[in-house]
Amino acid sequence: MAANNRRMSGKKGAQVGSGGQRRRGLEGKGPTPPAEMRKGHAKQRAAQAKARRAQGRTTQRRGGRSASELVVGRNPVVEALRGGVPASTLYVQQFIDNDERVREALQLAAERGGINLMEAPRPELDRMTNGLNHQGVVLQVPPYEYAHPEDLVAAAHDEGEDPLIVALDGVTDPRNLGAVVRSVSAFGGHGVLVPERRAAGMTAGAWKTSAGTAARTPVARATNLTRALEAYKKAGVLVVGLAADGEAELGDVEALDGPVVIVVGSEGKGLSRLVGETCDVRVRIPMPGGAESLNAGVAAGIVLYEAARRRS
Repeated sequence: MAANNRRMSGKKGAQVGSGGQRRRGLEGKGPTPPAEMRKGHAKQRAAQAKARRAQGRTTQRRGGRSASELVVGRNPVVEALRGGVPASTLYVQQFIDNDERVREALQLAAERGGINLMEAPRPELDRMTNGLNHQGVVLQVPPYEYAHPEDLVAAAHDEGEDPLIVALDGVTDPRNLGAVVRSVSAFGGHGVLVPERRAAGMTAGAWKTSAGTAARTPVARATNLTRALEAYKKAGVLVVGLAADGEAELGDVEALDGPVVIVVGSEGKGLSRLVGETCDVRVRIPMPGGAESLNAGVAAGIVLYEAARRRS
């Protein structure tokens, strides 16, 4: 009889003293969430992919950022601070000989404000600079925030003006870029366009050569310079390339008083083939003195002056 009771005790059913757990387990869990919020659902994956694409477009629209940069050595750091180069942190070696250049660097950083002053041991500065001769002073330059090529045209339209832009093709010297930025600012231009690869960027050297004008003259960066110029053409902007063998002389180009982008090539190679073919007209600068070529900064300044003269 005891055995039979044990067999019967194994049958299914509610157990005495369950406390209503089975009843609570049958209660509803609320409304079913939308498909976009259900983990692993196809609609959720599609929504996430759409968000990633939108984020990518936003990043591209801004034109991207450069990497942070270090200015190394006492004289270069002082010159960068004098020249208004943006800086986030000034690192000074512990127990350094406090000479005139170190004192000036500290004073300039303090007067400007917004620059962190950090004391660091020599091994740390050696590691930061990969063993360069930093002389106990290192200045960190924050990443440059590039504009998007379309922003330059939009800025001109916002001011009720025809776009005046300079594009650089194959210019690799940051000092030339800085000089062009300075000329664009001086003659009322709306910005500078550079390629993303194989071209000078807004380094500390470019900032210094611009003499502070880089703070108010945007520099845009294009993944593909040819496509960016074609987009300008579709927007009604004339693309004028500078070339020693150009079919037109600078003084004969009447369109400089309208929407125009001036394309300047490198001093040695000039315009690349694809960029030259994209230009609406190729212009030569008359040089009675017989010079073979001008550097990018000088050439851009001459054409910008002519454009500004006709617009005045």
